Amino acid sequence: MGGSLSVLGAGLAFGLGAIGPGIGVGFVAGKAIEGMARQPEMANKIQTTMFIGMALAEAIALLGFVLAFVLQAAK
Repeated sequence: MGGSLSVLGAGLAFGLGAIGPGIGVGFVAGKAIEGMARQPEMANKIQTTMFIGMALAEAIALLGFVLAFVLQAAK
């Protein structure tokens, strides 16, 4: 029984850890597209900044992924 609870905890840790970054990446991409539509001459600079922002948001999701493995190993 204890093993299945740690699997459930690991799944919840990763699932909840991925919600915020998912919303953040969507927000960053939407605003970048909006900025590129308003100022097409700045598209390259906006796109570069967008990718940096997305990478930082995805780093949080990776921390949730690692936490899921740590919880799984702690059973």
